[in-house]
This record gives sequence, C-alpha cells and structure tokens, in this order.
Amino acid sequence: MIENLPDQRAILLVPSGDDARRLEFESLAASAGAQVAGTVTAQLRRPDPRTLIRSGKLEELRIRCAEFAPVLLVVDFTLSPSQERNLERALNCRVVDRTSLILDIFALRARSREGKLQVELAQLRHLSTRLVGGWTHLERQKGGIGLRGPGETQLETDRRLVSQRIRRLETQLDGVMARRRLGRARRKRSDSALVSLAGYTNVGKSTLFNRLAGATVTAHDRPFDTLDPTIRRIGLPHGQEVLLSDTVGFIRDLPHELIAAFNSTLEEIASADLILHVIDASASDQVERIDEVERVLEEIGAGDTPLLRVFNKADIIPGGLQAVDGDCGAAWISALCGAGVEELLAKVAQRLSAGRLRRTVRLSAGQGRLRALLYRRGRVLRERLLPGGGWTLDLEMTRRAYEKLASREDIGAA
Repeated sequence: MIENLPDQRAILLVPSGDDARRLEFESLAASAGAQVAGTVTAQLRRPDPRTLIRSGKLEELRIRCAEFAPVLLVVDFTLSPSQERNLERALNCRVVDRTSLILDIFALRARSREGKLQVELAQLRHLSTRLVGGWTHLERQKGGIGLRGPGETQLETDRRLVSQRIRRLETQLDGVMARRRLGRARRKRSDSALVSLAGYTNVGKSTLFNRLAGATVTAHDRPFDTLDPTIRRIGLPHGQEVLLSDTVGFIRDLPHELIAAFNSTLEEIASADLILHVIDASASDQVERIDEVERVLEEIGAGDTPLLRVFNKADIIPGGLQAVDGDCGAAWISALCGAGVEELLAKVAQRLSAGRLRRTVRLSAGQGRLRALLYRRGRVLRERLLPGGGWTLDLEMTRRAYEKLASREDIGAA
C-alpha cells in the first residue's frame, strides 16, 4: 500500500481538460498517503497499447521522474498488466493505476472483519491478472547446467495460491451475505420501511446520517470514509418510524472488483424502500456525478427503487438555501447545520406514503398497545376519542403491514 512506503513522493498522470477530475484524483492520491510532487496531463484519444501514452509524453514523464525522483507514478486510467509493466521499465519507478489506488484507499478504511474480507477479495481479483514470475532471478537462462530455475513453476504456484485464497474469501463472504439476508428478512417482517443513503463519495452522507439518526458515525472530509453499512431507526413526522442506512460512496470508474466484492453491502441499497441520493450542491461536476451514481445504482439492481434527490451543502452555494430554484421535487439541505432537514423528512414521509392504503379503524379503551403499534407502523392522519373510551383512527400504511396486523389483531372498521 502507498501508506507503507518509506518515501511517498508521487507524480500523477491525469486526463487533460477536466479540472474537476484532476482535483478529485489529487485528493484520492493524498488520501492514500501520497505526497504529490507534480501532475502531468495527457490526451488519450488513441491510447498506445504498450505504454498508454505516446513517446513524447513518455519522454516528458522521464524528465519529471529524473527531476523529482518519485517513488511511484499514479495514473488516472485503468492500465492493462502489460502497460503497467512497460511503464515501470521505462520510468524505473512503481506504477499504480486508478483501480489499484482506489483499492488501496478501501484497504486503509476497512475496519470490520466483513470490510477487510471484501477489500482483500477485490485486491486479489485485481492482482490475479497481474501476476508475473516471482523468482525472476532463477528463471531459465541460455546455456549452463544448473541455471534452469523454477521461475515458470513459481508463477503457477502463485496463481494457485491466489485462486485458493479467493475461493476461501468467497466462501466466507457467502456466509456474510446469508446473515445479511436474514437481517433484511427480519426487518421486512417487522414492516419497517428501509431508507438508504447513496451518493458520490465525500458528499456528506455520514454527516446527514448523524443528523437524522443522532448517531456518531465517523464523518471526515475525505473519500470513502464509510465502508461498513450502519442502520438506525429514525422518526418521521406524525410519529412514523423507519430504518435509515448509511453505506459506501461511489466514484467515477468504480472498480468492478469492488462492486463484486461489496455485493452484500450494496444489497442494502438495492433492498431499500426509498433511496436518498445525496448530491453535493456545490460541486462543479454535479451532473457527471449524478449520472455516475445512478448508473451504479442501475448496475446493482436498484434502478427501479423509488429515489429522492437530496442536494446537500446548499448553504454554501451563492445565495444559500434562499436562492434555490431547482427541481421542486428534490430536497435542498445543509446536513452540517440542519437547515432543510425537517422539509426532507416531510418529503421522505410523503414518498413512502405514495401507494399506501388508508383505513379508518375503531379501537376499544383496552387496545392501547395496538394504538401505539399503529402509530409506529403507519401514519395516523386523525384521531378522535369515543364516548366511554376508545379511539377512532384515520390511518395510512402499507397494505402488507395492515393485512399482517389485521390477521392477528382485532382491528375494527369504523
């Protein structure tokens, strides 16, 4: 990992003409522990199949590497194994591509056993395409008895060991996925709606989660600070309770190895009743970020899940929240100071209530527990006291929740 290198100086190679992406990549490199000594931009309309870049740009990189003596070159592209090796030989320094960098940051952030298993699996899947002979000093050479080494055999051994480890990790993660499915089944049996936060990395999802749930999830100004999903119960207007989950953020060109490895985590988003797509209202590349997040949501099977866009950091755009004139169906908030949060909760309640049935029920004075349950499971629109005790409730709730309660409780229709 970059963080463990004795010297972390790095030169970055990024696409030209996209300042937002360049700044994002510099932030990713710094987050991994690199000290950026310089940045080189390149146009890649026709990438060189051998080194990605053409000879003129390769010579410019040689000069920069000779000047700064960096430990590594960090490339904002996904390199093939041969391109990575050819660049390392030409520049005489380590080369890390975008996929390896993101995997490295995930490895730094992983804290739980599940997170570490997921990251290791993603890293090994990426590594398996990049294995070369580990004992190159013993490889077969021309002539000389005793100089025929086991380099080729060692490569096959490395591949077999990596494959065995991948299979063990997949087996362990299958167990994790089974436990998560059981947890989701229990939540569905409780009839509690699940609202999931999703969005680009570092847009304030964890800050919003803490604001809504009164939690203390770590929320630093750095990419991929949250890997493990966290679920808390929160209250909506009119007393309804729902479950709120916070999970990993997305980014451009998110490695497919990560999407596959984090499948059990991302299923928490796909199984939600409502997704809150948190967006940085102040980002200059806002449209590209929205498209990337919603593309990944489609990829993980959440494309048909109801979605509410939540524009965070609206207090730092020119004019603040008062100047907002965008999509009136979206929510505009500041998770940091709490502005707009009450309006967000009202919109969440409104979206969850869409398509729900309404009933008027009569409860006796002895059914106080059922009355409290109806307040938790649904939305009580109106309550009237009955002469001699009891209540009449006008309520709104999901058909499944109502039918389940009616099958085991004495809910009298008014």
